[in-house]
Amino acid sequence: MHVGKREQTNDDMSASPSFEKAGECLYRNPASGTYFARVKLRGKEIKQTLETKNLTVARRKLKDFKTKLERTDPAAGRITLKELADRFEKTIQHFASDTIANKTRVLNRVRETWPAGADRIIGKIKPSEAGEFLSRYQGVAGYNQALETIRAMFDLAEADGMIARSPVSGMKQRRREKPIRLAPTSAEFRAIVESIRAQKFADTADESADFIEFLGLAGLGQAEASALTWADINFERGQLLTFRQKTRTGFAVPIFPQLRPLLEKRLALAADPSPGDKVFAVADAKKALAGACARLKLPNYSSRALRRMFITSAIERGVDVKVIAQWQGHQDGGKLILDTYSHVRPAHSERMAQLMTSDAPEPGKIIPIQGVA
Repeated sequence: MHVGKREQTNDDMSASPSFEKAGECLYRNPASGTYFARVKLRGKEIKQTLETKNLTVARRKLKDFKTKLERTDPAAGRITLKELADRFEKTIQHFASDTIANKTRVLNRVRETWPAGADRIIGKIKPSEAGEFLSRYQGVAGYNQALETIRAMFDLAEADGMIARSPVSGMKQRRREKPIRLAPTSAEFRAIVESIRAQKFADTADESADFIEFLGLAGLGQAEASALTWADINFERGQLLTFRQKTRTGFAVPIFPQLRPLLEKRLALAADPSPGDKVFAVADAKKALAGACARLKLPNYSSRALRRMFITSAIERGVDVKVIAQWQGHQDGGKLILDTYSHVRPAHSERMAQLMTSDAPEPGKIIPIQGVA
């Protein structure tokens, strides 16, 4: 059995003779303070960084590393990379069709273009081979997708005891640039809805206009809007229930004051609908949205841009980011929104700072905080 080392660094044991012995099978690089394992198994010496400068942590990691080595089956590690790719491909069939297609493309490239060939025994694969394979992906998205796929593939081999450590362990995804994607202003949004509704020769003009208006006023996506039924809307409680298709989670959204008139209008037009009836007769208004943007000479806004408009507006109005995240069905407490809309927060912060004056707050605008006198 062979465990591949990382690409050579100043912490590589073979590059420096001055490692200090810190215990049985445990060594320390005095230059960096990093601890390493040096273990003999079945007559073969295996060296491995423990990725820590803490002796207590190093001892624990060494113990775990030894346990993993003992559980590794040398015979299982004799399968080829092509065989591993074939095994892994069978485990991804439960994903969405697009995800399966993307991962399959990477696996096909592994089989066809791996630097040492797909007949390479997986126990002999080195990190440098994986690095060379990944370097052929020029774009950030393609690189990250390829890394994610082969990492999962080698993790499978590690979990099954075929190898002691994945050759891509420690490799990091490339940072994506975070472009500021455009979103319509409130005035542009109103103009878009009016333009769609004005297309009287289109059979679905009013339906498409209502659908687009709902996306912008509710801050929901096209999939959520098209699946909405009257059973999902509770006017008395002032909320609607929806299901985020991407994360497969259900969540509640308030019927905002700006949204209620539209829903009440839809209910009146439906004339005593059944609970299972869809709120909107159309499921896709991309063409209507694109046409309105072209007529108004606006950027080609997508339905996602309408959601960005909603979130931006909520931030600018001072809505707590955690609350916005709940409205979006996010489970991260607002982290994604904070990362994505960082360009909005500084301007909003400056406006909020102007409220911190020495003058007494206006009566009726003080929000009491529970537990604070």
